[in-house]
Amino acid sequence: MDKIVIQGGARLSGEVAVSGSKNAALPIMMASVLTPEPVIIRNLPRLRDITTALTLLNHLGVEHRWIDDHALELCAARIKSHEAPYDLVKTMRASFFVLGPLLARTGRARVSTPGGCAIGARPVNLHIRGIRSLGARIQLRHGYVEAHAERLVGTRIWMDNPSVGATENVIMAAALARGRTALENAAREPEVQDLARMLNAMGARISGAGNHVIEIEGVERLHGADHTVINDRIEAGTLMVAAAITGGDVVIRGACAGELEATIAKLRESGVEVASAAGGLRVRRHNIIRPIELRTLPYPGFPTDLQAQMMALLANAEGTSVITETIFENRFMHALELLRMGADIAMKGPTAVVRGVPRLSGAPVMATDLRASSSLVLAGLAAENTTEVQRVYHLDRGYEALDSKLRALGARIERVPDRGAS
Repeated sequence: MDKIVIQGGARLSGEVAVSGSKNAALPIMMASVLTPEPVIIRNLPRLRDITTALTLLNHLGVEHRWIDDHALELCAARIKSHEAPYDLVKTMRASFFVLGPLLARTGRARVSTPGGCAIGARPVNLHIRGIRSLGARIQLRHGYVEAHAERLVGTRIWMDNPSVGATENVIMAAALARGRTALENAAREPEVQDLARMLNAMGARISGAGNHVIEIEGVERLHGADHTVINDRIEAGTLMVAAAITGGDVVIRGACAGELEATIAKLRESGVEVASAAGGLRVRRHNIIRPIELRTLPYPGFPTDLQAQMMALLANAEGTSVITETIFENRFMHALELLRMGADIAMKGPTAVVRGVPRLSGAPVMATDLRASSSLVLAGLAAENTTEVQRVYHLDRGYEALDSKLRALGARIERVPDRGAS
């Protein structure tokens, strides 16, 4: 087990490229189950979660071949198992996305209820309700969702809230259903839109992705496709905050302004300059960090996956900021570690009051989840002295070589074995 050691105070500068989106790639990988023909996925980030997804797909009988470092061919010509076991699903929630495609393709699926980051209750009831609406017979037994259907049938489905995962699972299931499905109050995230593009390239008939209503006209079968995954807007946002928190000047190649409008607006409000650059965005800060109010919301609102990073930035602001988390009820665990670094944060329910301090102080801290780990790395970049971030396996689940990218920008950061880890 490794830890990341950071000597704070270095101003970041230069250019850095954004990797492919983990959150887009995982459901796209699961979509390979929908066809017996090969699919090629490009711009795939090399992450722990990608490896976990590949292990699950191999367990189901999906064969794979790496074309190059970031391009993968998957072929589900022969499904050998209809079960996604607990040992695989418990480490990554996105494993549950195999329910819809496995059921639609084979008529049955047995999928463990998921694990993943400990950021509060993220029930799968919306997934189950949506797929049950398509005519599936579903039972919950012994920690597994057991689903059967000779063939799913299209219908009108209302989502109680615009869950990204449930939207994606239902879209994949409905792609092979008989008739038309109208998915209302659907998630609008770019990752949902990317999955729809991939499915349409496979022969699906999906329209409206990116809007509140997505329509799917089911087809008899899907075929192979060659798809390039979108870049990771959360990694891009994290790198933007890295530039801001260090008073740096960084060009982030592959960052899409259209997908980051809420993030850009809040960074500008806090005194950070964000401008278009060739192939991406330029982020720099010369003045103080101003306090702001921030509220996480479904897309196109401010993403919950960047809340922790913004808290690290605002811990250095001149004044008091207020952050309200509306997506997950337990996503302030990083605040406890920021307090160890001298931050002044008071939490009550879904709200955190962040009173900026002149300078954070380096300390040993422990990552509790994926985005918390990146916020602690960012805090360490701006802190005095040395910060040690433990449990960085969380970071490796969702960021491809983040420490190397930051080091190339001038950060004094290294990954070393954690001799004290159990």
